[in-house]
Amino acid sequence: MDDSRSIDFVALDRFLRGESFDAYKLFGCHFAGDGLWRFTVWAPNAAAVALTGDFNGWSPVPMTRLDCGAWTLCHSAKQGEIYKYAVTDHWGNTVLKSDPYASHCETPPANGSRVWDIGGYSWHDADFLDRHHSAMRYPHCQPISVYELHLGSWKAPEPGAHFPNYHSIAEQLAAYCTEMGYTHVELLPVTEYPFAPSWGYQVTGYFAPTSRYGTPQDFMYLVDTLHRSGIGVILDWVPAHFPRDAHALAYFDGTPLYERRDPKMAAHPDWGTLIFDYANPAVRSFLKSSAAMFLREYHVDGFRMDAVSSMLYLSFNRGGDYIPNRFGGDVDLDAVSLLQEINDFVRSEGGISIAEESSTFPSVTGPTDRGGLGFHFKWDMGFMHDTLDYMELDPLWRRGSHTKLSFSMMYTFTEHFILAFSHDEVVHGKKSMLDKMPGTYDDKFANLRTLYGFTFAHPGKKHIFMGGEYGQFIEWDFQKELDWFLLEYPRHAQMQVWYQALNRLYVNTPALWERDDSWSGFAWLNVDDADRSCIALMRISNSGQRIVCVCNFTPTPWELQVALPCAGTLEPILSSDEVRFGGGGQSPLQPIAALDRPFRDCSHSAFLSLPPLSCIYYDFKEEPHESRA
Repeated sequence: MDDSRSIDFVALDRFLRGESFDAYKLFGCHFAGDGLWRFTVWAPNAAAVALTGDFNGWSPVPMTRLDCGAWTLCHSAKQGEIYKYAVTDHWGNTVLKSDPYASHCETPPANGSRVWDIGGYSWHDADFLDRHHSAMRYPHCQPISVYELHLGSWKAPEPGAHFPNYHSIAEQLAAYCTEMGYTHVELLPVTEYPFAPSWGYQVTGYFAPTSRYGTPQDFMYLVDTLHRSGIGVILDWVPAHFPRDAHALAYFDGTPLYERRDPKMAAHPDWGTLIFDYANPAVRSFLKSSAAMFLREYHVDGFRMDAVSSMLYLSFNRGGDYIPNRFGGDVDLDAVSLLQEINDFVRSEGGISIAEESSTFPSVTGPTDRGGLGFHFKWDMGFMHDTLDYMELDPLWRRGSHTKLSFSMMYTFTEHFILAFSHDEVVHGKKSMLDKMPGTYDDKFANLRTLYGFTFAHPGKKHIFMGGEYGQFIEWDFQKELDWFLLEYPRHAQMQVWYQALNRLYVNTPALWERDDSWSGFAWLNVDDADRSCIALMRISNSGQRIVCVCNFTPTPWELQVALPCAGTLEPILSSDEVRFGGGGQSPLQPIAALDRPFRDCSHSAFLSLPPLSCIYYDFKEEPHESRA
């Protein structure tokens, strides 16, 4: 038969021009009918490519080379069989390569590709997609509270299994996130990866959910189940680099095909991984199509892109030893344009995109038609570092670092931010969120409750890594499940209830998210009381709802004066000092009237009694005008 009979040459041309978002339909392994499967691979510099696998006894069968550098072959095969490409370079060396476009793979440490059809799954999430995509047209004025997790260590696998399964974990995860009040989950990378300690950040299979946890259809079931529970799904996605594993992308056709050609710029000096050649049109189509496949075929709701700073700067971690761009600068202009194209596509598909970007690169969340990168959100690394640095101090010394609580407001509205306490902050000797906190056992919980309370009041979407919500005591270990048994101890269970209460207050209170990008939704009520290490702020909704949050970051009770814009009453909503959250129950939870006493350029103020290490929320009810008269 003619091996090229089912090749879409128009699609192939789009791929070669770097314009394809559906190259996964062209390359890889696809059922062609009559028991045959079409295998197509991009290897323009190879001297020969042959197909080998279970279906031919691992005796390589030569593939047909097309003029454009693709190789193709139709061959009989069965679903689930293993295959590879025997790629011979121009020096006569032959290496067995897995399929860059495989939709399913062997479970590591095996590294073959699987014959697999990802069709046939019956989705039940149409209502969710309609609602979610409509809301995410304007994500900045929506409540977003993200639960970040590593699927392999959230829960232990079933007896006799090495890993948990997408299918079996789906109901548990959906129920937990619904009960806790999260709006989204964010999964550490599930694209196939060989090296377990990389946690998924060294990807070899950009079109395959890792087979550790099941089949592609099992992953679809996980997404579908979360959607039917109203939970959005964000994937960590890694377009910044890939590992050197011989079976994968590195020197795929005997030459630097996916990686940069200049050895000086081909690898990350710190990580040792290879950097994609963002100027290569075929590589651009490859990465675009990976994102598109997970949006379209797996119904995911967006991506958090890892290590964006390393993509943006040619000088990243190179100590000045780099090849500048055509204008003499250190910005990778090809990476910038690729990110813009991907982000515009994600937006057009109703998804959201998030940058892990730690530099001061301008307009990361700005629109692409004005020169921005087009991300919806950027992780606020400054807020994370400042607040954790502050909280790790003995409360006696916090007065000298008081501005760490307020500095973020100097730049908060320059981008759209997510306030992330991520997996990176609870590994490699950094301690868990709870263990970072100083003081006695009870002090640690009180400190952490106060930090979380302050974070939910601060402008920016919310994000926490699994275990932080109940006070996991040890650092995260990807090889074992979380210490869920800690919930048998009162303080951990109470911490979990506190985080749940914050989530529910947040989602149901527009003042806490509707104006996340403007000073019109925020006001300091007392920002400079360093001696008491206390702080007070107000959040304001479009309808005029005013929520006041006050925090005491010392183990000493204080009376704090807070500015109020007019006559009215502070109605208590939530206090971290309530006994049900593990507090001492000292909060005076009764209404407090604003006094006709000016403070901080406001006509009125109130004096609030703050228990030690506490966070209290109030609803400020303005006094009707007729009452004032």
